[in-house]
Amino acid sequence: MFKRIFTWIIHQYQRFISPLFPPSCRYYPTCSNYALQAIQKFGALKGGLMAAARILRCNPFVKGGYDPVPDHFSLQRNESWKDDPNENFFYNEEHLNK
Repeated sequence: MFKRIFTWIIHQYQRFISPLFPPSCRYYPTCSNYALQAIQKFGALKGGLMAAARILRCNPFVKGGYDPVPDHFSLQRNESWKDDPNENFFYNEEHLNK
């Protein structure tokens, strides 16, 4: 039940509030998409906590970048995808330019 409520709230945010502001996302996927994925994968409580942690990580002092929902519950940034650089084009582009 809470899963459906949180999902509905996020969809309403994406549809009505987000378009009113210029794009300024530091992460991919966006925080709202990350929240939807986390809630679908881990449920309302754990997914909601992961989404809140992601939003708290988003500030001007963070580089941002690719931060997918991890396979296991965690409140930290997911960097497990870096083990296989072929899995992510953001990682490849970042390292090709150095």
